[in-house]
Amino acid sequence: MSPLISTQQLAEMHGTHGVHLLDATALLPGETFNPQQNFASAHIPGSQYFNIELFSDPESALPHTAPSAAHFSHLFGRMGITAQDTVVFYDQGNVASACRGWWLTRLFGHERSFILDGGLPAWIRDGHPTEAGIPAATLPAPYQPRTCYTRIVGLGDMLDIVTHTLRPVLDARSAARFYGETPEPRPNVASGHMPGARNMPYKSLLDAHGKFLLPEQLRPMFFKAGITESDSPITTCGSGMTAAVLTAGLAIAELDMGALYDGSWAEWGSFPNAPVTVERTA
Repeated sequence: MSPLISTQQLAEMHGTHGVHLLDATALLPGETFNPQQNFASAHIPGSQYFNIELFSDPESALPHTAPSAAHFSHLFGRMGITAQDTVVFYDQGNVASACRGWWLTRLFGHERSFILDGGLPAWIRDGHPTEAGIPAATLPAPYQPRTCYTRIVGLGDMLDIVTHTLRPVLDARSAARFYGETPEPRPNVASGHMPGARNMPYKSLLDAHGKFLLPEQLRPMFFKAGITESDSPITTCGSGMTAAVLTAGLAIAELDMGALYDGSWAEWGSFPNAPVTVERTA
């Protein structure tokens, strides 16, 4: 089942009991706006703001890494969401935020989780209404997570995977960052990529309006990157955000969504024993 829903599909299910709309907008490197202020100015009616920084491990030194199941379930339940409900993530235009929210819920076993294709810009462009203000607090609900550990990998896993070429690795960063032609946006992080990784900039999966390409367009792209129907790829990026776009793309293309390397380059590029290369792959 595709993780995407269209603005028309969302409009038809809008207001249905058990459907929760979540604006997951978070800043990517180089972005400087205030997502929560923008949410207060204009959001899809009935939405709540899903703060990715809150839904992160508070003890990690790395940016917005996945929280514990207990931390996630406490916050998700506080939003009035149960494990049987449908959640639809959108963002204010960078795509990666909604994909990260979607991936987090899939990590904790929430299968009825979707991404609004094109996000808030598509919703507005298609003539649907927005509202302003801060939503009223919701009644909390019990939430029971079912963590899917196969959807996440850590540094130890990645060192083994890269050393022994166990699984294909797709890197969502720009080609300039991947090949070390431009410095990383985070201090004290090496430039380059993991040996054997393939570069697939996340924007290459999107059209000019920030909507995903069709499955029949995405599949050849993944095949060209060396992914086969029997593979379970690893996606990575700078900090685990845009990697989720590749994970969603795999699911849209009806391929194995594999696992996301949560520490991504922020961790790998700052770990002394992690191999780094700037060589170009074939």
